[in-house]
Amino acid sequence: MYPNTPNDQGEDIVADIRDLSKEASEDSYKGRSQWKLAWGRFRQNRLALVGLVMLAAIILLVICAPILATYDPLAIDYTYVLKPPNAQHFFGTDNIGRDIYSRVLWGGRLSLTVGMIAVLISIIGGVALGLFSGYVGGVVDMVTQRFVDLTFAFPTILLLLSIVAIMGPNLTTVLVAIGISGIPGYSRLMRGSVLQALNTEYVLSARLIGAKDGRIMVNHILPNVMTPIIVYGTLGLGGGIMLTAGLSYLGLGAQPPAPEWGAMLNLGRTYLRSAPWMSIYPGLAVSLTVLAINLIGDGLRDALDPKNR
Repeated sequence: MYPNTPNDQGEDIVADIRDLSKEASEDSYKGRSQWKLAWGRFRQNRLALVGLVMLAAIILLVICAPILATYDPLAIDYTYVLKPPNAQHFFGTDNIGRDIYSRVLWGGRLSLTVGMIAVLISIIGGVALGLFSGYVGGVVDMVTQRFVDLTFAFPTILLLLSIVAIMGPNLTTVLVAIGISGIPGYSRLMRGSVLQALNTEYVLSARLIGAKDGRIMVNHILPNVMTPIIVYGTLGLGGGIMLTAGLSYLGLGAQPPAPEWGAMLNLGRTYLRSAPWMSIYPGLAVSLTVLAINLIGDGLRDALDPKNR
C-alpha cells in the first residue's frame, strides 16, 4: 500500500478539524444544558431560594417606592420630631420630622443602584483586562499583571478614600471608586480562567480553521470562563452595597438631605439612645440585602461547581 499523498494528508487534517468543531458544538450544547442542571441544583438549596425571594422582595419594594412611600422622603415636619414607630409613621421619624419608612424605601434605590453599577463597572473592566492579558500573554501580560499587583498592594479602603479625595464626596464618586477598586480582582480571576482555556480543544480547533483572535476571545473563550465571574460578581454585589453605605456613613458618599442607607446610619448614631429606630431600620435594610445576596452567591457557587456535575 502506498503512503498517504499530500492531498490525502490535507483531507485528513480537514476531517480532524471538522471532528473537533463538531465536538466543540456538542460541548456548547451540553454547556447550555448544564445551565439547566445548575438551575435545578440551585433550586434544591433552600437557603439560596430564601435569599432569592428576599432580594426579589427588596428590589420590588425599592422599585415601587414612589407608590409605597407614605410621605415625601425630604419633607420636614417639626411637629413630629423623633416620634417612635406608630400608625402614621411605620418606622418613626428622624430629628427633623422626616418619615424614616419613606426614606428607607427611597434610600434603597440609591444604595442598590450605586452598588449594582459599581460592580458592573468592575466586571466589565476586569473581564476585558483579564481576557486580553491572558490571551495575548508576553510583555503585555507581564506589564498588566504588575499593575494589578501594584493595586493589590494598597488596602481597598485607602484606594477608595484616595479616589474620593481627588474627585470629591458624592455618590457618583463612590460609584466610580468602588468600580475601579474592584477591577484588579476580576482581572486576575479572568486571566487565570483564560490561561486554562487556551489549551482546550475548542480553542485549538478555532485557531486551526483560521478564526481571528477577537472572535476566539469573544465567541469561544469568554462564554466558557464566565462561571467564576458570575459567582464572584454576585458575592461582590453585597460588598459593593456595604462599601456604598460605609462611605456614605463616613460622609464621603450621599450628601444631605439625600435618603441613603449609610447616610441615615450616620445621622442616627447621634440619637442611638433617644431614638434607636433612626439606625435600626436602615441598618436592617443593609443587613438583609447583603445577607440575601450572600445566600444567592453561595447557592450559585454550589450549583455551578464542576464537582457537582
